[in-house]
Amino acid sequence: MGFKCGIVGLPNVGKSTLFNALTQTAAAQAANYPFCTIEPNVGDVAVPDPRLNALAEVAGSQQIIPTRLTFVDIAGLVRGASKGEGLGNQFLANIRECDAIAHVVRCFEDSDITHVDGKVDPLADVETIETELMLADLESLEKRVTNLEKRARGGDREARETLDLVNRALALLREGRPARLVEVKPEEERLFRQLGLLTALPVLYVCNVDEASAKDGNEFSAKVFARAAAEGARAVVVSAAIESEIAVLPEEEQAEYLAAIGLDEPGLNRVIRAGYDLLGLITYFTVGPKEARAWTVTRGARAPKAAGVIHSDFEKGFIRAETIAYDDYITFRGEAGAREAGKLRLEGKDYVVADGDVLHFRFNT
Repeated sequence: MGFKCGIVGLPNVGKSTLFNALTQTAAAQAANYPFCTIEPNVGDVAVPDPRLNALAEVAGSQQIIPTRLTFVDIAGLVRGASKGEGLGNQFLANIRECDAIAHVVRCFEDSDITHVDGKVDPLADVETIETELMLADLESLEKRVTNLEKRARGGDREARETLDLVNRALALLREGRPARLVEVKPEEERLFRQLGLLTALPVLYVCNVDEASAKDGNEFSAKVFARAAAEGARAVVVSAAIESEIAVLPEEEQAEYLAAIGLDEPGLNRVIRAGYDLLGLITYFTVGPKEARAWTVTRGARAPKAAGVIHSDFEKGFIRAETIAYDDYITFRGEAGAREAGKLRLEGKDYVVADGDVLHFRFNT
């Protein structure tokens, strides 16, 4: 599994430009007017991980298969979107299907690109989007209360537990605070996710800066980073203009271009790392002569759950996992060397998979 990240923001902040660059396609039309994106564009991208190439080199793998993640370019939201302004309702529904929100914030001045409010103010932009998402959540929850109360009075335990979560979320939303601040117990997480709240999704702020600020950011992005830190979110600096230029270059020329402007990697890498950190995701590998492949699991996942990412039968019939840490696999030049050095471990059902593990699952069909 990877994760599905919805790219949101006001019109003309660079969402579609960033989407095109990240997916290296022109699937989303980037233009200087609101609502140029009228359908949610979906793009799968490979997650860059140099460890995968190193493993493939050691094993002589014929094929390299990275794990993938999905970006969804969602039309620019405007003030009043929660009431259907612009193309609001349609695209708020698209956000509910995502695992996280990548909120693109305009952090650059450009007289040739209009701003819907007539001035560049990233914090005001963030507030506009957050307010619309909170209003949408508020309306969604208030519509459910009467039915849940009726079912709870009839002795429906799940309805009673859901109603409690709804009331706790409503209390926060009515104070102008997002639903992600609701304190949810582990046993309540399933019901809470089923509420489909927009403001419960983790947020990654993507500060779209001018080319000169691509390395260190600017005064606009600094304000966004401060807000992200205060609310426990993440933030990254990206220049969508630079990413667009990189996307059309041959791979061997990309590094030269980046070095020339003082950058050591594309913005995509930063977005992915921040997204993985935000969602608590890690990568494990399966390696052999046919292929070296990366897989994504949630941090804290046990071995059977990791096996199930490959195939559900692997999880059902799990016996054990032959496990080699990435560094050991590289140091001892593969499985045979790691086994001889005593670095291959047999792990059972309670083993918590570590980032970078090279795994081979044993299972019964």
